[in-house]
Amino acid sequence: MKELTEYLIKSLVDRPEAVKVTEVVSERSIVLEVTVAADDIGRVIGKQGKTISAIRIVLNASAAKLKKRVILELID
Repeated sequence: MKELTEYLIKSLVDRPEAVKVTEVVSERSIVLEVTVAADDIGRVIGKQGKTISAIRIVLNASAAKLKKRVILELID
């Protein structure tokens, strides 16, 4: 999950070197904490949150095979 998240986020932002993803795995869920540069937050969120919503859908579809739930958090 971490690698997929990094790939998706880095392809969106202007400064991919500033992207950091932390993964916390529990029994039923995976929490992904994403940190990006301050000027790239808007790109990741998208208009009306559509971009980050689409990323969450892709991650949850991928996690369904593992029978887990993904929680994606964007941290300043």
